[in-house]
Amino acid sequence: MVYNYLDNGDFDKMPKEKKVKLLQLLNIKSLDELDKIKINTDFLNEVDTRINQATKKVGEHDFFSDIKELKKNEQELLNDLFYIIKEKLIIDNTNETFYICKYLHNFMQSIDNSKELKYILGYVSKTTGFINSNEYVFNEDQQFIFESILYSAMSLYNNGGASKSKLIECHKRFEKEIENKREEKLSRTQEINTAKNQALRELGYSEINEENASEVLAKIVEIQSRTVIPTGIRDNNDNN
Repeated sequence: MVYNYLDNGDFDKMPKEKKVKLLQLLNIKSLDELDKIKINTDFLNEVDTRINQATKKVGEHDFFSDIKELKKNEQELLNDLFYIIKEKLIIDNTNETFYICKYLHNFMQSIDNSKELKYILGYVSKTTGFINSNEYVFNEDQQFIFESILYSAMSLYNNGGASKSKLIECHKRFEKEIENKREEKLSRTQEINTAKNQALRELGYSEINEENASEVLAKIVEIQSRTVIPTGIRDNNDNN
């Protein structure tokens, strides 16, 4: 996530809480200081240390120290979320409960990348009776369509209206799509590592250190830019 924001420079699109986390991670006060960062061994070690220390003990005061900036109802909501998760883990300390909370964490991590995840939350709140069925706080048209489709799917699920053979084929497509996404993420990581190794070879270095960090990073950017195909050439190749 950090790499994509830094690569694209879309800082204005970055959620406020993520900006705060990024500033804390890089130990700077504003994004204007990014260009002043000197990337060396000490800096990388400091960032690594901050990442390793990110998990705080629940009982520490600084766990809640920064929520004072939130509105009262937001503080109450955050407090309720924390205690309901804590209560579930304590009362029902099973592997299943752990994964429920883990998947919930994954859900919240992904919610900025998919508007449909927000619609799912609205659908669940409606079907469990917490809010009115006509409440729309997101895109009303899209949320209405999504809820209608999801309701139809849940009706099929509850009434057994779909054949096993069709479901098997559907799930195979689902598995294939998920696998493709995982391969895409892995490919991106491998691409970065490959560019780093190639940069080291071209520059005659065996590793990145304080003296060559800037030179190696610049070479990585250069190597990655070589793979960009101009639009006109790509279109011509497609036509051929």
